[in-house]
Amino acid sequence: MNDVYKKKDLVGRRFGMLTVLEDSGKRSGTSILWHCRCDCGGEILAERYRLQNGIVTNCGCIPKSNSSQVTDLIGQRFGMLTVTGDSGKRKNGCILWNCKCDCGKEIQLKRFQLISGNVQSCGCVPKQYASKRQIEDLTGRQFGELTALRPEGKDKRGHVCWVCRCSCGKECTVQALQLKSGRCRSCGCKRHERSVNKKDITGQRFGRLVALYPVAKGDPPRMTFWHCRCDCGTELDVRTMSLVHGRTCSCGCLAQEQNAKMHEHMHYQDNTCIERLKQIHNDRQKNKTGFRGLFLTENGKYRATITFQAVHYHLGHFSNMADAVKARLDAEAVMHDGYIEAYDRYLEHAEKDPTWAEKNPFYYKVYRVSNGFQVVTNGNEEKVQ
Repeated sequence: MNDVYKKKDLVGRRFGMLTVLEDSGKRSGTSILWHCRCDCGGEILAERYRLQNGIVTNCGCIPKSNSSQVTDLIGQRFGMLTVTGDSGKRKNGCILWNCKCDCGKEIQLKRFQLISGNVQSCGCVPKQYASKRQIEDLTGRQFGELTALRPEGKDKRGHVCWVCRCSCGKECTVQALQLKSGRCRSCGCKRHERSVNKKDITGQRFGRLVALYPVAKGDPPRMTFWHCRCDCGTELDVRTMSLVHGRTCSCGCLAQEQNAKMHEHMHYQDNTCIERLKQIHNDRQKNKTGFRGLFLTENGKYRATITFQAVHYHLGHFSNMADAVKARLDAEAVMHDGYIEAYDRYLEHAEKDPTWAEKNPFYYKVYRVSNGFQVVTNGNEEKVQ
């Protein structure tokens, strides 16, 4: 039975001369009609609010002129409270009774608060219980894998906390409530052990890697790693998800071999790849503007840039895209097209005179000047663009 239903269940409760027997199953509007027996033996049906507010206190056997004798609570005890008299004050039409608690404090309450049993003290009882919970000694007590060592004060919500030592040797701080309820039984190591052992991939192959055994990492450990051996002999720790989903297939040797093969089929000279320069002309649409090297700024202008031989050049800001495209193409003509043209001429010369080529390696240098770019190369004559 939940707490809400307990508050509404009046069976067995007394209101004046009436004792509630059961829910009659009948309703007055949305209110339950409770079946009640009077001390005189008579029985009536009454709504909850009429009972709790003292509107109905008997089956009608006592005339209204004498009903005050029933509603007079002076001298009666309700839990730790003793009614001392009528305060003379009213709240929502109900009398506020002066009540004295056993602890000495006085409070004012409505009749239904007393008779219903909702209030049985001035509030001192919950405080006493709370103080008992705070000083409860858990030292040395075992809670699963945890052993309580010493109290650690309270957390932000006022819960008493204890420093505990786990069976794995680690210390942690846990609420006393979580310890006693069984919600916390370790520092987290057992949870990690379960997650590690959840998927056993011992001996399985993932590309060039073979999983050997699980490894715990982190403080506290949160991710599952597996110690693996690569075909090249290198051993390393890899996340389980990276292995299973194919994101990690080697210790890194595979990527190095692929890069080496790629470089064998490409010609690099002076930090410049000839094949890459030729590809740029067929692959211009690489950003939001639709043209490589052009960017739309926040003020609505187009910024043109180009990178050549690991140097980044700013070509300027332009109000319209056509001017920005022209600046980019002019720079490409000097740096990309000019480089390819000079390199081809150098190869022709090198084939005719290998001795000259050995003494004069190819070079192509670009320098920024006031009216554009200056190129110095041994592939053709010096020129200014």
